Amino acid sequence: MGLINETNAQYYSGQQIFSDLSAAVDPTFKCTFDTKVVSAFDSLGNQILPSSNYNIYINGSIQNQDLSYVSNDLTNTLTLRGTYTGSVYVQLNIPAVEDNYGSYEYISLKDIVNNFMVAYVGMDKLIPRVKRSDVIFHAKRGLQEFSYDTLKSIKSQELTIPASLGLPIPQDYVNYVRCSWVDSSGVQHIIYPVNNLTSSPNELPIQDEDGIPTQNYFGGNNLASQSLVEQRWDSANDSDITGQIDDNDPNVFSTDWWKFTYGQRYGLEPQTSQSNGWFQINERKGKFTFSSDLAGKIIVLEYISDGLAYDIDSKVPKMAEDALYAHINHSILSTKANTQEYIVQRYQRERSAKLRNAKIRLSNIKLGEIVQVMRGKSKWIKH
Repeated sequence: MGLINETNAQYYSGQQIFSDLSAAVDPTFKCTFDTKVVSAFDSLGNQILPSSNYNIYINGSIQNQDLSYVSNDLTNTLTLRGTYTGSVYVQLNIPAVEDNYGSYEYISLKDIVNNFMVAYVGMDKLIPRVKRSDVIFHAKRGLQEFSYDTLKSIKSQELTIPASLGLPIPQDYVNYVRCSWVDSSGVQHIIYPVNNLTSSPNELPIQDEDGIPTQNYFGGNNLASQSLVEQRWDSANDSDITGQIDDNDPNVFSTDWWKFTYGQRYGLEPQTSQSNGWFQINERKGKFTFSSDLAGKIIVLEYISDGLAYDIDSKVPKMAEDALYAHINHSILSTKANTQEYIVQRYQRERSAKLRNAKIRLSNIKLGEIVQVMRGKSKWIKH
């Protein structure tokens, strides 16, 4: 039996046609999309979400979203209130259709657990019995570890930097990969971390004239609402740090300019010799903060998540599926009582080998792309 259940119309257009209705009362429609149908209304007609990710058409006319709801989440079944006659089809919204594109390269964590229980657990197997909750735990832990350096788990957000120069850390954030601002041509320019240029203090105690922190009525330190270090950094002129000269200044070749600028570019400091700005992570506020020259710019924030932020339906690339089975196998056997050490070592080596294979596969190295990059590298550079 094939693994693809959707028709071409369902995959490319997000459309599923059902049998014609004849005075049907509260008809139900079992959708076979790979995408979960989501209704903005519950069975009582109460709105629980901003909008549904589908629409139901009867005789070509769209039905109000408050007339339908998901009656069975497991089977993707919809129920439409009322009595209807005529042709009917369900149409997914464009974002739902696009989310489904490319989904065949992944397998859900739920399917990983089900497949493991069938293939690796039972009589005459190394794991005769194990709790399903244990398999789910080790599968999630494996997905977390794989997400950091093996899986393609990099997420990105397009954001605009406000006048406050701060953006909240994403809800499923684990670590950043890259932060870039985008120019009018859509080209990204890397924004570098501040490193030792400045910092955001974690605590802001208010001091008396002797420099001793003052306390409030409850015995805790009085804390300032705003950091002076952050205020000075936010109001700083980046040109004073980078030494960048304004080419639009009509007096750029004046004697004063020559006097003050002469020799200032000798021995560049790479950290400050760039015009793309800086960012830092303010742990006290839970925000990414940026230098003042980036206010109003569009940025792309790329970061790593652990793949488990929302539910058990987290997706795993099929190229890493076997490595995750090996991880679960080794994790269960290494924590199981009375398991011979040579068996544990054997599955540890198997896990390492399959994880290495998964990294190679997911690195997506193409010989033609390497050849294209390396063309001309052997040319002599005359100087």
